[in-house]
Amino acid sequence: MLGPRDLMAFVATANPARAKSFYADTLGLRFVSEDPFAVVFDAGGTMLRVAVVQELRPAAYTVLGWIVPDIAGAARALAGKGVTFRRFEGMSQDDQGIWSSPNGARIAWFADPDGNTLSLTEFGGGRNKAAKRSGSKSAKPRKPPTARAGKTARAGKKKKSRR
Repeated sequence: MLGPRDLMAFVATANPARAKSFYADTLGLRFVSEDPFAVVFDAGGTMLRVAVVQELRPAAYTVLGWIVPDIAGAARALAGKGVTFRRFEGMSQDDQGIWSSPNGARIAWFADPDGNTLSLTEFGGGRNKAAKRSGSKSAKPRKPPTARAGKTARAGKKKKSRR
């Protein structure tokens, strides 16, 4: 039922001005809108709502992650913007904080200003290319959420007229 539907992602912030600056200026996400409830971004075709909360307890796990073709380059670019990559005891991470998993994926973790854990992943063994061929949101450029809404409505009308 939900397989063909667009996914919307959420992360929380107790300081929307600081989160807006981080997600737009540091990470380079396109700002869409802001209201008292959330700051909204277009994250590669996925709507990201940075929800405004009174009290925030960051999760002890990754809440958002991006698939990148060159993790070392992405990590250098983010470090150049002041991002510090997290290190975890017992995990062999390189000098950039990148861990190589047993399945060949390379992963680096960092935090947003509220302490939410975010990540970068570069899949090994050609999985980034496979994701692109399969139509993965993270690998395939998509129209912004507002542009897709009209297309979805038109597609729905066509289906109804065929019945």
